[in-house]
Amino acid sequence: MRKYIFSRLIQLVPILLGITFLTFALIQLSAEDAVDMIYRQSGSVSEEILAAKRAELGLDQPFLIQYGNWLKGVVTGDMGRSFISGKLVFETFAEKLPATIELMTVSILLTIFIATPLGIISAVNQNKFVDYVIRALSFVGNSMPNFFAGLLLIYFLALKLNLLPIISNDWRGVIMPALTLTISMGAKYTRQIRAVVLEELQKPYVLGARSRGIDEFTILTKSVLKSALTMIITLLALSIGSLLGGTAIVETIFMWDGVGKMAVDAILMRDYPLIQAYVVWMAIIYVMINLLADLLYRQLDPRVAYEENLND
Repeated sequence: MRKYIFSRLIQLVPILLGITFLTFALIQLSAEDAVDMIYRQSGSVSEEILAAKRAELGLDQPFLIQYGNWLKGVVTGDMGRSFISGKLVFETFAEKLPATIELMTVSILLTIFIATPLGIISAVNQNKFVDYVIRALSFVGNSMPNFFAGLLLIYFLALKLNLLPIISNDWRGVIMPALTLTISMGAKYTRQIRAVVLEELQKPYVLGARSRGIDEFTILTKSVLKSALTMIITLLALSIGSLLGGTAIVETIFMWDGVGKMAVDAILMRDYPLIQAYVVWMAIIYVMINLLADLLYRQLDPRVAYEENLND
């Protein structure tokens, strides 16, 4: 187990190097840099002032030297300062991350509580009216872009019905962005859970349980759902990874001050240290979440570890 974890962590190194180098190179292709964005509102600024500011930020150096200096700082635990605010990048992340974690937690809980029963009900009532309704709703939800779902919620819940504020600093502020994310995630979860439950219901152990007179509810809760946990964990791992990275569109629409909105603002302002830190963060969480999911597979399904041992 330790050898497996160590090998997965080692794989993170070339991934980070490749992603950060490519991102840094793409940033350099922009016609404007952070200095242009800083002085854009100042009107006419002399080239001497612009050159001095670029020298101060290190933007006058060749691309490879800039990347090498940034990489050296990261290795030593210094991710630099924001070009725009002047604050330490780590402090900025620490400020934005709690909002993203809050949005992620609420969205995941809503998705699980909604999608799990709908998926089961749809599977148990295969090709019946309720199944068609749930499948139609999941198809619509899966096809709807997040920005459109968010705008619909704003129009109906905030403007027409006046039930929720569009932007709020209290607990109500998280409801609409979380619902927006739940629409698309819940649709995917519902379809996947339905497919897995249908597959499990056709297996011999279910038929055997029915022949012994065990009721359907016990079969579903004690056997079918347990077998479906591997797939659900996969979906959760992917969702958590993407939500921890911040959902840029949703956070921007609802002015939710999380990591995603921070990344959008950093890109617009060409704030290279923040952009690079965001890329590193995304790479790390995806590798770590997938590693955690793999370890959970081994605990929930011993066949995974057994098959790997046979392959070794």
